[in-house]
Amino acid sequence: MLKEFKEFAIKGNAVDLAVGLVLGTAFGAIVASLVNDVVMPPIGLLLGDVDFAQLFVVLKEGAAPGPYATVAAAAEAGAVTLNYGVFINAIVYFVIVAFAIFMVVKAMNKLQRAEAEEVADTKECPYCLSAIPLAATRCPACTSQLEG
Repeated sequence: MLKEFKEFAIKGNAVDLAVGLVLGTAFGAIVASLVNDVVMPPIGLLLGDVDFAQLFVVLKEGAAPGPYATVAAAAEAGAVTLNYGVFINAIVYFVIVAFAIFMVVKAMNKLQRAEAEEVADTKECPYCLSAIPLAATRCPACTSQLEG
């Protein structure tokens, strides 16, 4: 079992998976910063100086009665809150990540199609449908005379 694990760990797939996980985590941090620090502040400003991370509804007041200015103040008082602003940030985060992954997959598919569209070196015989070289004038399978 140890030998099999060693072979698995040394194979490229495990290393590729580890590299992908590390890069995905770093990408997640970049997108989180993009959403929280770049995208949402201007949107909040346009909507009347709103900080989305601080949008919440108090479901149950804590030991100290509200109103609470921030989510942290409500949590400190022991209040139960519904933090819908954080949820809005998470949705924007998801949309950005999904769009980035879509663009990567689209680029990869385009590269794969370009490789698949390489110049064919054979054509199909119109009589027996076998593959024959482009320059052939007679089909080697059915011996039919081919045009041009």
